[in-house]
Amino acid sequence: MQNTQSYSRSSQNTMDLIITAMLIALVFVSTFFLNIKLPIAANGGLVHLGTAMLFIASILFGPKKAALAGAIGMGLFDIVGGWTLWAPITIVARGLQGYIVGKIAWSKGRNGTSIPFNVIATIVSIPFMIAVYYIGEGILYGNWIAPLTSIPGDLVQNILGIIVAVPVCVALKKVPYFK
Repeated sequence: MQNTQSYSRSSQNTMDLIITAMLIALVFVSTFFLNIKLPIAANGGLVHLGTAMLFIASILFGPKKAALAGAIGMGLFDIVGGWTLWAPITIVARGLQGYIVGKIAWSKGRNGTSIPFNVIATIVSIPFMIAVYYIGEGILYGNWIAPLTSIPGDLVQNILGIIVAVPVCVALKKVPYFK
């Protein structure tokens, strides 16, 4: 009996690792290939579908996998995409955002099944993400006014993420694996 339990636990750990790695890859690819550079702010800003994928990961898989997917997936994008200076800020901002969305969506045994709580979760996460980027940009540039110009792009990106993620999650929650 002990070997079966050990094998089962090992098998579950392997599955968790595989799913987390796939979520990291999906967030990275969604950020890297599906983005538009905005002609605003000092850095221009970037709107991408990585936020939608982060929300999907959070709602479908919970806070831990989502935090890792957001932190590593988008942090890796910053490193590979030429935004290296932003990587530490992104790791904190997106890891925190994924964790918050997942924690709220999965609270009280909901496991991402409540559409209102999923929407609330995504909305609640936005000020935290914006605050981390604002503080990071303020420190990077030694200026606390310039980071304000990044907020509109951040809002657009998050609203787009919600518009894409919530219906996708509703559809995926009908798949037996996610029930």
